[in-house]
Amino acid sequence: MKEILRTTEALDVAFATALLKGEGIRSYVLGENMAALEGSIGIFPRRVMVAEADAFVAAAVLRDNGIESGLPDDR
Repeated sequence: MKEILRTTEALDVAFATALLKGEGIRSYVLGENMAALEGSIGIFPRRVMVAEADAFVAAAVLRDNGIESGLPDDR
């Protein structure tokens, strides 16, 4: 699994997972429960993960739709 998105914005996560699903890419969201417990004050980010084989295409789909990964190596 490879992380392609890290954000505290729930709407970005929902949009990203919908885009990926539309492309036939299975994604998993980590950190949703912790983010819900913290009361949405933005301390704990949600992370979108995909299979290693899908990571390049998934990142391109997000980038093409204006979603920045939030990862340190994204420039």
